[in-house]
Amino acid sequence: MLTRVKSAVASFMGGIMAGSSNNNNERSGGPDLPLKYPYMRPKFLGLSADEIECSADHIARPILILKETRRLPWATGYAEVINAGKSALNEDQACCEVVLVKKRPIGSLTPRKLATSRRRSSLPNSDGMGTFESNDCVCPQDSEGLVFHYWALFDGHAGSGAAVVASRLLHQHIVEQLQGVLEILTNLASLPPTVLGEEPNHHPSPGTQRALTRAASLRGATGAPGSPCTPPTRFFVEKKIQHESLVIGALENAFKEMDAQIEKEKAIYNISGGCTVLVVVFLLGKLYVANAGDSRAIIIRNGEIIPVSTEFTPESERQRLQFLGFMQPHLLGGEFTHLEFPRRVQRKEVGKKMLYRDFTMTGWAYKTIEDEDLRFPLIYGEGKKARVMATIGVTRGLGDHDLKVHDSNICIKPFLSCFPEVKVYNLTQYEHGADDVLVMGTDGLWDVLSNEEVAETVTSFLVNCDPDDLHRYTMAAQDLVMRARGVLRDQGWRISNDRLGSGDDISVYIIPLMYGNRQL
Repeated sequence: MLTRVKSAVASFMGGIMAGSSNNNNERSGGPDLPLKYPYMRPKFLGLSADEIECSADHIARPILILKETRRLPWATGYAEVINAGKSALNEDQACCEVVLVKKRPIGSLTPRKLATSRRRSSLPNSDGMGTFESNDCVCPQDSEGLVFHYWALFDGHAGSGAAVVASRLLHQHIVEQLQGVLEILTNLASLPPTVLGEEPNHHPSPGTQRALTRAASLRGATGAPGSPCTPPTRFFVEKKIQHESLVIGALENAFKEMDAQIEKEKAIYNISGGCTVLVVVFLLGKLYVANAGDSRAIIIRNGEIIPVSTEFTPESERQRLQFLGFMQPHLLGGEFTHLEFPRRVQRKEVGKKMLYRDFTMTGWAYKTIEDEDLRFPLIYGEGKKARVMATIGVTRGLGDHDLKVHDSNICIKPFLSCFPEVKVYNLTQYEHGADDVLVMGTDGLWDVLSNEEVAETVTSFLVNCDPDDLHRYTMAAQDLVMRARGVLRDQGWRISNDRLGSGDDISVYIIPLMYGNRQL
């Protein structure tokens, strides 16, 4: 086992990122099985097959942008570039939709077909990708249900398969989950964003009352006050649930269902590898930012930087991973230790004292080294080279169900979570100007540029543009990707101060927030 681990460590220490196309785990996707969906670039780019082939030039690395600003809602800007040879294909994927969540009558279409039919009927382009009006005047709430806006980035590893599948299907899982709470959301949409049922001076309509009753049942209420099935007050206290928590729960369950679908369909289709996911949903005046992985989103408002996501890496989730290894030691295969040490422990150090950290600790302490401490660390390396079991550098995302430690039967998936962290930004609390934006980017952007550098690049570009030019956000996205990619020199891709540019795939959305205010 030690030889196998050393081999795995040597591969990523030699510059091969975990999850690149030559990783041995790519075979687990079933190369002899048919693809569920072919490799593609985002539909909204409107690329031909020849253009997709030209975009895969790892030497020229052309930056792709929208051909028409009206292809995305809110005049959203988008740009992307392929990696410098890390994988054969661009493993990033992107999706952007305006989707109706519609109550399904008996005998109607399935939720997934409902979402598809609405997009096609309201976006009548012959190419099937749709055109959005520049002011995107689709109401967040209409007579048929609720409309939500959806932006998503998927960063694949060990192949593009999982990213392609998730980019096609995740929003449909969100539709299905929101349908379960649709009645509550539609009836409470006109109420202040307070706790469900907490309107002491409000006399709800019959429809709202039904929604509130259902909300109460969600909290555990089983009957009207004083009815035989109602527990005595001293034994029963209702939980206070905000209606935005129902949206958060829908997003969390949608990620879980998407992950389960990938696992199930790997027996039927070739769905290689896994992917991180960053999603932004605009619904009822709020932005819900759901992140599972190491992509990032920030809001730039009046020059201020507001982080709205958290990266999940082996280092940031060290305590969760160590706790799982402690509680279920069989997952470590007898070859790894859940404890962390400043460096690899050597046999000659048995019986001596060394600094360590357990899952209960944020600081360091000394312990006497035992034979079990000679096992390979669960988390190896630091920074961008930190790996779970010397194999993968992210701890949340979709897929990776067959991922194992190099040349072994030790599964890594139990340590990888499909659940996102969801943060909420209330657009109703602020007036946003033309230069206030939300920037979403895969890790290829953030590996080389800080939040401050990204904000400075975007702000300085937008301030020099005509505020009425809707193409300004796409041009700002292109400028940002160009700065992160850098220029090709004899020593590789370089950015400012002769720093290394990003050799990874880069995908960026720039979403102007003032269009959200116009719909409120």
